[in-house]
Amino acid sequence: EDAPVVKLLQTMFEDAVQARASDIHIEPHEQGLHIRFRIDGLLQPQTETDAKISSAVAQRLKLMSGLDISERRLPQDGRFNVKVRDHPIDVRISSMPTQYGETIVMRLLHRAGGLHQLDDLGMSPDMLQRFSSAIHRYTGMVLVTGPTGSGKTTTLYAALNELNKPDCKIITVEDPVEYRLEGLNQVQVNEKIELTFSRVLRSALRQDPDVILIGEMRDVETAQIGLRAAITGHMVLSTLHTRDAASAPLRLADMGVPRYMVAYS
Repeated sequence: EDAPVVKLLQTMFEDAVQARASDIHIEPHEQGLHIRFRIDGLLQPQTETDAKISSAVAQRLKLMSGLDISERRLPQDGRFNVKVRDHPIDVRISSMPTQYGETIVMRLLHRAGGLHQLDDLGMSPDMLQRFSSAIHRYTGMVLVTGPTGSGKTTTLYAALNELNKPDCKIITVEDPVEYRLEGLNQVQVNEKIELTFSRVLRSALRQDPDVILIGEMRDVETAQIGLRAAITGHMVLSTLHTRDAASAPLRLADMGVPRYMVAYS
């Protein structure tokens, strides 16, 4: 049974990388196992295979990512590395029990060689010039907003690629660390041991950083520390889940951040 599963997964990863997919969705249904790729923000059906193989596929992926293969009642999260045509990929995996078995979603994270430059992001020349100017000020805050899968992290890491020079100290605070980039000080949040965003940020500010990346503004405490860092002479890059840039200040205010901090940063 392992041979067809291994072949299916190998083909799936190769197809996903070739299609530049950001996520792979493996979903068991009554009539079969559905596989979909998220490409440019949209889910696109790829293939459908026998439902009988769904359990073996889930077990194989859980084994690769160090998850408990005997636990099928609770969601699990993990990650693993895979090479696709000699190209290393970090895979972040999430499993969730459903009526017909475990659904698996994998986020594909390309290593440094797959990171974009600012010129690769598809911005208009005017937008590119303004964005580049904003991140090179080395003070204040730049928020990248948009729904899930819209390219927020890709945009921020393109900015870090641009800023990553020997004379610039960069600290990232993420959950999880999505891309590994040489020269950065990257910290992964771990709520289980109380290594929270806010706790790491307080420590990061004592590390004499020039640039701080906060993976996501999740709560008012994190937002306030980040804004305070921006006000006191650091460049802070982060993401916020809003539909457009104009909604970002309102979202911060709704979270409980004082309006004067939003205005000053």
